[in-house]
Amino acid sequence: MKKIVEKLGHECLYFIQSTGRMGVFLFVCLANIAKPPYKLFPIIKQIHFIGGLSSFVIIVTGTFTGMVLALQGYYTLSRFGSVDLLGSAVALSLIRELGPVLTALMVIGRVGSAICAEIGIMRNSEQIDALECMAINPYRYLMVPKFIAAIISLPLLTFIFDVLGIIGGWLVGVVLLDINQGAYFQGMYESVAWHDIEMGIIKSFVFALLIVWIATVKGFYLHLERSGGFGAEGVSRVTTDAVVLSSVSILVWDYLIGAIML
Repeated sequence: MKKIVEKLGHECLYFIQSTGRMGVFLFVCLANIAKPPYKLFPIIKQIHFIGGLSSFVIIVTGTFTGMVLALQGYYTLSRFGSVDLLGSAVALSLIRELGPVLTALMVIGRVGSAICAEIGIMRNSEQIDALECMAINPYRYLMVPKFIAAIISLPLLTFIFDVLGIIGGWLVGVVLLDINQGAYFQGMYESVAWHDIEMGIIKSFVFALLIVWIATVKGFYLHLERSGGFGAEGVSRVTTDAVVLSSVSILVWDYLIGAIML
């Protein structure tokens, strides 16, 4: 019984320390973002890495997500004689939920893991310690460009996902299943309100912050993570933890934002 209590206390202390460490890290990063001047080239480089190189994945995922939504929605709505509502069903599903969530999950897989591994390897090879020895602020030098680039890139990627998903739904619904094109777009026009678009935008901003925050803090504190430690194995474990925690956080915050804004 004593060992169980000790283990429980140890787990609670570790959770509190880890949560506090992550909170302080986020505060320091946001404080450095608010300090001018800004170096433009590192930010543009990260925008290219996070946004530009992720565009192909988003294009393919968005198009086929819209096509699947239209296909499944058509056979569901046809049972009730309401196929004219297909446009509004596809648009609302993409703009409010699937667009921000699937975009964030794709970015986690392609970008979040790479960022965590990059920072983790820099910590592993003592490059971050070297920056501090040279009086270079690692938060400002490494983290700020990634935070700014993610906050800019993810809403734009979500917009691309939504537009191509609607086009994919149009291809299946109108071209393949012969739904009236006017009914498809008119239903979308009548059902989608600014509140729905605003929800998608807010979600994309929050998800961007979560992704880059978790990816960078896991790599930065590689040596303090229980699953981490120095070496290639530690980097791989921390990267896996970052991807899992980011994905779960996206789904949790998706529900919380939806519950607040609905």
